[in-house]
Amino acid sequence: MTIAWWKQSTVYQIYPKSFNDTTGNGIGDIPGIIEKLDYLNKLGIDVIWLSPVYDSPQEDNGYDIRNYRLIDELFGSMEDMEKLLEEAHKRDIKVVMDLVVNHTSDEHPWFVESKSSKDNSYRDYYIWLDGKANGEPPTNWGSIFSGSAWKYDEPTDQYYLHLFAEKQPDLNWENPELRADIYDMMNFWMDKGIVGFRMDVINFISKDYPLEDGKVNEGDKYGDPGPYFLNGPRIHEFLQEMHQEVLKGRDVMTVGEMPGAAPEDAKAYTDPENEELDMIFTFEHMSLDQHGGDKWNLKPLDLRELKENFEKWQTSLHGVGWNSLYWNNHDQPRIVSRFGDDQEYREKSAKMLATCLHMMQGTPYIYQGEELGMTNVRFASLEDYQDIETLNMLKEKQELAWSTDRIMDAIYTKGRDNARTPMQWDTSSHAGFTSGTPWLKVNENHRTINAEESLNNPKSIFYYYQKMIQLRKDMDVISKGSFHLLMRESEKVFAYEREGDQESLIVLCNFSGDEVELDSDVVERIQGASVLISNEDGSLGRGVLCPYEGSVYKV
Repeated sequence: MTIAWWKQSTVYQIYPKSFNDTTGNGIGDIPGIIEKLDYLNKLGIDVIWLSPVYDSPQEDNGYDIRNYRLIDELFGSMEDMEKLLEEAHKRDIKVVMDLVVNHTSDEHPWFVESKSSKDNSYRDYYIWLDGKANGEPPTNWGSIFSGSAWKYDEPTDQYYLHLFAEKQPDLNWENPELRADIYDMMNFWMDKGIVGFRMDVINFISKDYPLEDGKVNEGDKYGDPGPYFLNGPRIHEFLQEMHQEVLKGRDVMTVGEMPGAAPEDAKAYTDPENEELDMIFTFEHMSLDQHGGDKWNLKPLDLRELKENFEKWQTSLHGVGWNSLYWNNHDQPRIVSRFGDDQEYREKSAKMLATCLHMMQGTPYIYQGEELGMTNVRFASLEDYQDIETLNMLKEKQELAWSTDRIMDAIYTKGRDNARTPMQWDTSSHAGFTSGTPWLKVNENHRTINAEESLNNPKSIFYYYQKMIQLRKDMDVISKGSFHLLMRESEKVFAYEREGDQESLIVLCNFSGDEVELDSDVVERIQGASVLISNEDGSLGRGVLCPYEGSVYKV
């Protein structure tokens, strides 16, 4: 039986604003992506996931869309977009676009009409409600970007819902006319030659009515709206309808971003029988270094929790649905700074983290710069931070009397600007990203961490990723084999076996700066086995793992 192409593919996420600027205005653009296609081709990736390039006021870096059928002038033109698709296809690289349909910009013509009067035909494209009798918002919900999730509109004396920024009103998916307009827009892009969509917070689109107050957790100012929008009552119906109207009969790849989805949800979303999505992005493994639901409330990672989480997803979806595999994206800090060591063992721990993730079952996603081992940034001045989520958090935590040190530590560790600093191409000023002034400062370490240096060094992280990507294509066990966790109780080693019909792999990853002894049964298993890939020369087969070692044995 042939396997779907996306099951042996590796996806590369491009955040256009920070990738490569050809005009000198300090903002990356589509011609800049075209310029670097040969670099991506050399890496060996199969698919580009392009973060939003649609027309937008850029309140949330393009996740606030004003016109779904226009390319934002910041990034270029529709002709540039068509050329990108053409040039990518010449190199056998497919392109997936971001689909943002939980909300639009408040400058979208639909919302402008919706806001103009209560009886406008577009009023029902968004979620409008009367306030409470005392004049307060309809519910006590907090927005994901801090503050209330409701915005009062005086002329029509109602509130509209915005789960994100005030300028990002939520769409009303209960309205069949809205859904038809969205499917029409999706077909427009598929006809242009894209091969699918990464669907932004797609499990938020079905709200659970009537909307009521959420529970106020300790230390929070607002109620939790989660139960009213996460995996709502009509979500499967909406996704099946979308599949029917847009995706059916096309050879495409879809991935849904789904905070708050558990493996049981994922099975339903990704089971081919249900005709919904190919895979989802889960968030559980990305919240293990925080207390509760507050990403800024930091705690050290317990590796045993991370292992158990991956085990749960690997075993639950095996043979039914499909996993997406990622460490980084535009919303997540740099993984080498987060779960690795971005100082003494930066290169080694970056390769170890790649080994750990890329040997699992699923479709791996690489975020721009991850293949270079790019790190988090520490801007000296708060003025240098641009991210709306970070700036809102700063205000909120100051009100909650968090100390400046605690706030800054949280920003250095988890702020989204960590992922958004410009791509580091070379040692020149602004890292070769722009000839002008970059929209966000470049990380000062670009003089040692950059693509030019990586391409000239045969032992670089880049070439390690290149080899990982090729192994997935060459070895069926990586895309088809079962997953078994080894050394479960170890607080430093993440070890697992991938068992296939013809061969098995044993993957050994040391998440610490210490030398660690392997369990005797694991040592026994790797005796006489060949090493498939490793970031270490010295210890192989000795029964110990060197600091941040990542090694794969074929048994």
